[in-house]
Amino acid sequence: MDAILIQILNGLDKGSAYALIALGLTLIFGTLGVVNFAHGALFMIGAFCAVTLQKILTISVTTIDPERTDFLGNPLKVKTPYVENWFGPEIGAAIVDWAVPLAILLAIPVMVLVGFVMERGLIKHFYKRPHADQILVTFGLAIVLQEIIKYFYGANPIPTPAPQAFTGSLDIGVWLGFDPYSIIYPYWRLVYFFFAGIIIAGVFAFLQFTTFGMVVRAGMADRETVGLLGIDIDRRFTLMFGLAAAVAGLAGVMYTPILSPNYHMGMDFLVLSFVVVVVGGMGSLPGAVLAGFLLGILQSFASMNEVKSLLPGIDQIIIYLVAIVILLTRPRGLMGRRGVMEE
Repeated sequence: MDAILIQILNGLDKGSAYALIALGLTLIFGTLGVVNFAHGALFMIGAFCAVTLQKILTISVTTIDPERTDFLGNPLKVKTPYVENWFGPEIGAAIVDWAVPLAILLAIPVMVLVGFVMERGLIKHFYKRPHADQILVTFGLAIVLQEIIKYFYGANPIPTPAPQAFTGSLDIGVWLGFDPYSIIYPYWRLVYFFFAGIIIAGVFAFLQFTTFGMVVRAGMADRETVGLLGIDIDRRFTLMFGLAAAVAGLAGVMYTPILSPNYHMGMDFLVLSFVVVVVGGMGSLPGAVLAGFLLGILQSFASMNEVKSLLPGIDQIIIYLVAIVILLTRPRGLMGRRGVMEE
């Protein structure tokens, strides 16, 4: 039972990332009708926002400490981050330690701006083009973005640690009545799961309970009619593109302590997340979230040694096998709408 619970937790962890990226993909497709293969690159850019902030906060000034000497007896040169000089050693060290959560404040405006530029500068010209054209141009854009990241940050993963307060593990088994140390799980992975839940709930609440969200949902159902009412639906859809970019970016920021950022991480998550969108149903926001967690859990169980010993490599293909089965039995996906991508 403890092994099963650990795999469920692992699945929720992976599923959180899949669900957040798939949610942004579905927002863009549902509002603009664009199949955005550059969405994984937005996840990557968010992760590198955390890397960038960490590098900025650790910019240091070199000073001479006469009280400390090297092995030759010379005064020791000490590097001290500027933030520690500005705010004091304790506050400055805390700011550096909490670089990843603080990167959220950087990522939101950056990702919204990136989303606006992408939508206004390129994607708006492909609204009425076939989906194949949209896939090709956004896939090409994703390659360009990852090569830019590779040029400035290099090809190697860049470790970006979580705050010290969340570097340990939590004994979840004791809470559930198991023996101590039977179910140990990292704090940050639990933080990521709850963070994903807050973002998902926030997006759904925004669409469900605000006037802006209700207009967007109406536009998703019947764009022409909403436009005839005098509402600038195109402007609202552009804002939704920025929101979708921010969701993907925040998912990337908080995932950096789990997976060290690298220039190809966007592509790694994009393919799986697009499968999640198709399984959940093109254009269905609840379907994207449900499929994200479902496939994350299935992938986690498929990675167990007991399963891989019986079916070698099953962990690499389980998501695609499930997608085939679901699409054969439910061609529109779990919660897909009639008429979406059926023309």
